[in-house]
Amino acid sequence: MLDTVEGGYVITTFIQRLIGAATLDGRTYEEVEADRTATGQAGLVVLLSSLAAGVGSVGAGVFDLRGIVVGTLGGVAGWVSWAALTYLIGTRVLPEPQTRANVGELLRTLAFAASPGLLRVVGAIPILRWPTFLVTAFWMLVAMVVAVRHALDYRSTARALGVCVMGWALSLAVAAAIGILFATPVS
Repeated sequence: MLDTVEGGYVITTFIQRLIGAATLDGRTYEEVEADRTATGQAGLVVLLSSLAAGVGSVGAGVFDLRGIVVGTLGGVAGWVSWAALTYLIGTRVLPEPQTRANVGELLRTLAFAASPGLLRVVGAIPILRWPTFLVTAFWMLVAMVVAVRHALDYRSTARALGVCVMGWALSLAVAAAIGILFATPVS
């Protein structure tokens, strides 16, 4: 089920890329890395995954537009900080000799690594909220390791895991600091 063939490269559909990324298919990550036209698709993955987090975080099945907006913005901000820190750590702190990547290549692959996050919408069912968010967080971490390994041309999965875990931990620290800074005092 191929869409188009251009210049010898097969361009698959957006849905096929989502499935390939979610199933940890290295070829999908290589394809997205090389396809500069996939930047819009990559941004859409992050937006949809973040929106799913916003919807999934709504309490007790009650429609709460503010909660959806805050959850969506939080999802985008979390992804941006994780991606930026992963880029810096992966290319500046822990590169391998063959590591060659530009920001666009890495961001496209990292964006598609957020594809399991689309399932966070299931978290809108109260009893499934925490299990859904826990499973998708772990799944997205694993997808990110695959994405980093391919985008940064790492030979070592352990190095890719280290880069992702460091980026994740630092982004959580940044999020916590922002949360503390902007927290509403309880009287």
